[in-house]
Amino acid sequence: MRIAMIGAKGLPSLQPVGGGVETHVEELALHLVKLGHKVTVYVRAYANPERKKEWKGIKLVTLPSWHRKHFDAITHVFFSTLHSLPERYDIVHYHGIGPSTLSWIPRVFKRSARVIVTFHSRDQYHEKWGLLARMYLAFGEWTAVHFPHATIAVSHNIKLLCSMMYRSKTTFYIPNGVDVAPKKIGVDELKRFDIKPGHYFLHLARLVPHKAQDDTIRAFRLLKTDDKLVIAGGASFDDADYLEFLKRLSADDPRIVFTGHQGGATLKQLIAHCRAIVHPSRSEGLSVAILEAMASGRLVIMSDIPENLELIDHSGIAVPVGDIQAIANAMQWTIENDLLAEERGERARSVIAKLHSWESIAKKTEKVYKNQMPTENYEKF
Repeated sequence: MRIAMIGAKGLPSLQPVGGGVETHVEELALHLVKLGHKVTVYVRAYANPERKKEWKGIKLVTLPSWHRKHFDAITHVFFSTLHSLPERYDIVHYHGIGPSTLSWIPRVFKRSARVIVTFHSRDQYHEKWGLLARMYLAFGEWTAVHFPHATIAVSHNIKLLCSMMYRSKTTFYIPNGVDVAPKKIGVDELKRFDIKPGHYFLHLARLVPHKAQDDTIRAFRLLKTDDKLVIAGGASFDDADYLEFLKRLSADDPRIVFTGHQGGATLKQLIAHCRAIVHPSRSEGLSVAILEAMASGRLVIMSDIPENLELIDHSGIAVPVGDIQAIANAMQWTIENDLLAEERGERARSVIAKLHSWESIAKKTEKVYKNQMPTENYEKF
């Protein structure tokens, strides 16, 4: 099949932009290519400054966007949608509820193509948005279910929302994926940040308010330890104020290290050798950062929102959203019980191997494309 993917900023390994959605799009596209499909990903101009036309077998189409907080995504999706209409795509796949608001266009004007939307998260609850943006994103949830031929939900909680609130029988649960990491990974990249294997906590996420790096920092500052806290992730152009706030919050504590956006070998080493991942986010779809931590056999300390709880299967520690003392207590527990923490991490690795391989996810997505997903996917839920 000829597949177009619309909604991501770019591809993470091509240019360090975005977060979980971009990782999802790249991995899904790569595995669909391995299955013999021709995949085109629409990327934004600032995310592909070298104007590459191909990446690891994925065709890239670079189009502009109005690079402003409220208009960057929707303008790029609009241009991408118009570009897709005369192309010979069998599938037009939108990623995100904001982009889904324009998925009616190929439904009306490109009837030969099957239109799919992946519902990644309930973006209206992300703290950076004002009232009008939240209203538009709430409308986006409705469009994600009603405009496409089929909807993919990355978590059971989102699947339940689509099934119960919107009465959808064409929403299918297909989670995010991750590859299980090897047990032996080098440590040379850690020297850049003056951190020691097994003696630091890691918060891995984009620097946006709903990822709650501020809660992690406040909790860590309560600990009397020589361990360090590594904040790995970059801020997008509209979240620079939050980055400055985090740095002010950390200014008098030399144990707190900001690495900026990381990828490749550096990211793998940061995850593999941390004491634990701390992820007290206030809103999620299905966290790729948590999946990557589990795939590396790391214990995850995270908020008790439903989208996080359905991942861990007793392999992590859940704390109430916003409870700084509970986060600190969990971090202290991992310091005092390192062997138990390692055991939980190994359980996490086994959960990933069983349920979240990209090969399996690509094959399930292929079935949605071909309208071959069994109806019991709905009935059994």
